[in-house]
Amino acid sequence: MKINKKNMIGSVGLALMLSSGVLLAADTEGQRGQLTSSDFKFAMDAKRGGMEEVQLGELAKQKAANPAVREFGERMVTDHQKANDQLKHIVQQKGALVPTSLSHHETSRVDRLQKLSGAEFDKAYISDMVSDHKTDVKEFEKASKNLSDPELRAFAEKTLPTLQEHLRQAEGLYAQLKGK
Repeated sequence: MKINKKNMIGSVGLALMLSSGVLLAADTEGQRGQLTSSDFKFAMDAKRGGMEEVQLGELAKQKAANPAVREFGERMVTDHQKANDQLKHIVQQKGALVPTSLSHHETSRVDRLQKLSGAEFDKAYISDMVSDHKTDVKEFEKASKNLSDPELRAFAEKTLPTLQEHLRQAEGLYAQLKGK
């Protein structure tokens, strides 16, 4: 029996593609541990968002011209680090892997704000904080009603009032900065 090299290479390539797809699916399932895919997505988005808030808060502590913006940055670091630690604990108990780095989108936002300083930084940072916290509040409201995992749902419920307060503070600062 004569074996055609092209057919053999094609068959091997197809087998590799199929097996890597299976491995990728298994890897994604392994990453999410006992969490459903929607619970896992919420946890990963919340963790990355929290890490971004900490990094941006650190920037605000260094670069803000307005003392109120600097104080807001300090609060973001404190509150989001605490929430990140709680979320990490819950997710790890469920056997899921926790992200340790920001996504490309989050990294580009940090990079953009890092290039600014003074009043320009203050306005851009607070504008981002208003936008981010509006999104966060919506996501946490939805999560507190819809998540399957009771501990993750309780985390969303417990964290929501803090995010709502952050939004109120950011909106107040935005109004102040806009007037200048």
